[in-house]
Amino acid sequence: MSKVLTAVAWPYANGPRHLGHVAGFAVPSDVFSRYLRMAGHDVLMVSGSDEHGTPILVLADAAGVSPQDLVDTNHAIIAHELADLGCSYDLYTRTTTANHYAVAQELFHRCWANGYMVERTQKGAISPSTGRTLPDRYIEGTCPICGYGEARGDQCDNCGNQLEPEDLIDPRSKIDGETPQFVETQHFFLDLPALADALRTWLEGREASGTWRPNVIKFSMNILDEIKPRAMTRDIDWGIPVPLDGWRNQPGKRLYVWFDAVVGYLSASIEWARRTGDPEAWRAWWNDPEALSYYFMGKDNITFHSQIWPAELLAYAGRGARGGEPGVFGVLDLPTEVVSSEYLTMEGKQFSTSRGYTILVRHVLDTYGPDPLRYYICAAGPESQDANFTWADFVQRNNSELVAGWGNLVSRAAAMVAKNFGAIPAPGALEPVDEQVRASVLAAFDTVGGLLAHNRVKAALAETMRTVGEVNAYVSATEPFKLKGEDQRERLATILHTLLQCVSDLNTLFAPFLPHAANRVHAVLGGEGVFMPMPVIEEVHGLDAADAGRVYPVVTGSYAATPAWRSRPLVVGTPIAKPAPVFAKFDDSVVTTELAAAGAGSTRDGA
Repeated sequence: MSKVLTAVAWPYANGPRHLGHVAGFAVPSDVFSRYLRMAGHDVLMVSGSDEHGTPILVLADAAGVSPQDLVDTNHAIIAHELADLGCSYDLYTRTTTANHYAVAQELFHRCWANGYMVERTQKGAISPSTGRTLPDRYIEGTCPICGYGEARGDQCDNCGNQLEPEDLIDPRSKIDGETPQFVETQHFFLDLPALADALRTWLEGREASGTWRPNVIKFSMNILDEIKPRAMTRDIDWGIPVPLDGWRNQPGKRLYVWFDAVVGYLSASIEWARRTGDPEAWRAWWNDPEALSYYFMGKDNITFHSQIWPAELLAYAGRGARGGEPGVFGVLDLPTEVVSSEYLTMEGKQFSTSRGYTILVRHVLDTYGPDPLRYYICAAGPESQDANFTWADFVQRNNSELVAGWGNLVSRAAAMVAKNFGAIPAPGALEPVDEQVRASVLAAFDTVGGLLAHNRVKAALAETMRTVGEVNAYVSATEPFKLKGEDQRERLATILHTLLQCVSDLNTLFAPFLPHAANRVHAVLGGEGVFMPMPVIEEVHGLDAADAGRVYPVVTGSYAATPAWRSRPLVVGTPIAKPAPVFAKFDDSVVTTELAAAGAGSTRDGA
């Protein structure tokens, strides 16, 4: 059994999530974590709401509220969305906690003490009309390296090179289109060149492992070629104070939001441990070289997880060219794998909340439920290449695959048992056709499990659905519905017992993908209690004196009762009633209704 950290990208607390967000980080990480728990591993799944940065200030000003009020509202919205989606976090927290502030400041201070935070002057972008600092990602222009016209102030998504805002040709503010002014300002920079050799050694080891997705490892290796220091502080009054004399009391200097966001993986683990009553429990996932860690995000965040965060960890441990000693957290494990998904588009266009061209997670959850959404993301999501969501495909996959394939098999099997026996019958001697289908289903545990262990969710679900097809073919071959004579009753009992055992095993195979449905199928098969543990929302108090009076929601859960990844023999005599449908079929009018709403500029938030 391994200790496995599932480090899930921190959603930015600027509003509700849309499908493009959860397709990249939420569902894939949950499928992976649920499978590993079933396979017997000790998983710690953490994340939270990323609540700092200039965009929060801009939105708060527009809404006439304080930044804290804005993130309080949005954090609660996002936490409930993720819990309802079934994401099994051990802790989903936030970055405006005293615990997170303390952990981020410890990381920064030790990196500085080891010589990897160097002070230098740079040109900062200022809005001419407001005088407020513009964040790198709020500045667009033409990339000076490849000529891409929509490069950001920190990175060109086309060629992957790191940039500074002043490098851009014809820079403009994404907020109001103004041309920013550039003024000199003092900041701390993470000395990435001093960490480049250590980063390269680590990445070459990851490349040799062959486990990283090709697009991720290629991108990560390429960005080492032009590595340069990266600013880790910002001119802003909303964020974590710089923990150094002469800086901590400056109201307009804060840690870079991306510095503190990636530290969140560690701070959330520490908060989880503190809330369990064992404050040092997190170390089993962070200080043990044998522990594994998987980081889930969209491809626009690869740089921060395969370069910036590992560099921070190396600097904290003093493992770069400047040497140094680890701080109180010790030598922290580098990522085992950065699991990055590509982009999800909507009807051929990019999701855009500002243009009203998006599909909010809450609308889909409330209107269609979590199962069709999770199934769609697993079957057709942007796992290793960009994917395009269409309402027609969403309806078709639900109706022809989820309902007509898996749901129909469950209903047929349970209905035949209920009608003919009223309980799980005892089987007689198996015939070759029975043994063949049982062998096929049992073999799927190894095949599907092997794919999930390597984050090949799409292939794993396809293999599970292929196995559903084999079991449906078994029903067609044995024709239990034609066995009506008393002399055929033993054979009927054998077929239906075999069929129901296959359905039970398939439910286990589907459980990481469709935990909500797995609980319903479990009940159809006469099971009691909850088959797949689900996350819950808890209102908690801050852990430290600075925020002891705060109460905020977190996503958490107890997953100790997660079933094992194996076949469970049916209990003969368990009552089986006539089942209700496991899934709902969608009318074709869903497509026209949703497309009309999108055309009208609605964000489909269910309001």
